[in-house]
Amino acid sequence: MNNTTAYPPCPDVALIKGDGIGPEIADASVKIVEAAGAKINWIPAFAGMACLETHGSPLPQETIDTLEKCGLALKSPLATPIGAGFRSINVSLRKHFDLYANLRPARTIPGVPCRYDNVDLVLVRENTEGMYSGIEHYIDAERSAAESIAIVTRKSSERIVRFALQYARDNNRKKVTIVHKANILKMTSGLFLDVGREVAQDFPDIECNDMIVDATAMRMVVNPESFDVMVTTNLFGDILSDLAAGLIGGLGVAPAANIGADGRAIFEAVHGTAPDIAGKGIGNPSGLCLSACLLLDHIGQTEVASRVREGIKNALSRPETRTGDLGGKANTAQFADAVIRAMG
Repeated sequence: MNNTTAYPPCPDVALIKGDGIGPEIADASVKIVEAAGAKINWIPAFAGMACLETHGSPLPQETIDTLEKCGLALKSPLATPIGAGFRSINVSLRKHFDLYANLRPARTIPGVPCRYDNVDLVLVRENTEGMYSGIEHYIDAERSAAESIAIVTRKSSERIVRFALQYARDNNRKKVTIVHKANILKMTSGLFLDVGREVAQDFPDIECNDMIVDATAMRMVVNPESFDVMVTTNLFGDILSDLAAGLIGGLGVAPAANIGADGRAIFEAVHGTAPDIAGKGIGNPSGLCLSACLLLDHIGQTEVASRVREGIKNALSRPETRTGDLGGKANTAQFADAVIRAMG
């Protein structure tokens, strides 16, 4: 992880159990990482649709205060309420805490059904601006047309590309691909690409190339092994990170981190709340648990993270210990127990 913040031996981490299957997979993930020897003081925090019903807001001030104090969080999926006044809670959290870097590793896990054998890439997404700047409106009273404005700044472009290159250097990665649409979006994507090329000059040990986003999408499907670290703007990153998850078996095995300049970070499951199976005890905690591994890396507990990853890999390698979404037979608790046994 690209982080130099010194954390105490047992840091406070906010735990947001979220909606739907969130509480079930959160409990399983906490059980697994604690069994691996993680030293974390979990601080309960609340957000999402269930929180709206109990606290009157999907993101109450007390949760913001808890996150401010802890600086770290592990978050299950949230359901954003439909209706005026509510935007994405995830976007709100990223902007409030300036969590500018979204980190999405995608690595093939033996035994997980997918089309590829050797995917090992990391997508770094700018997390605070671009098409998700929130500047949009209808242009007439009849709402027959609407306009959105993308904001791309030199500052944000520089720090996200620098994050990606530094991540590559710190993690023995060899290449960073800047993904853009500068052939058409000559000012917004053009600025991002120009700044990216400038920053790359500070990293002569890392190969850096660039690729147009639509060609990137095709290449990811045809030859995903050709990518190492990828860095791109907010909207493109949102789309390509889900494509990357599809290469390795889906969002259920995809971890994610949102990281700020001051070491603040929120680690999250990127799949949905799965309300159709909530409460049945059959949800797959792999994505959230792998996100907890990113958290462990971030706070310097890398050996614990390695034990958890090994346990997950071993548990997912056998149909009898995989969850049903991956063609297995295990429920949430059985999978968690299998991971713990497999950690050794």
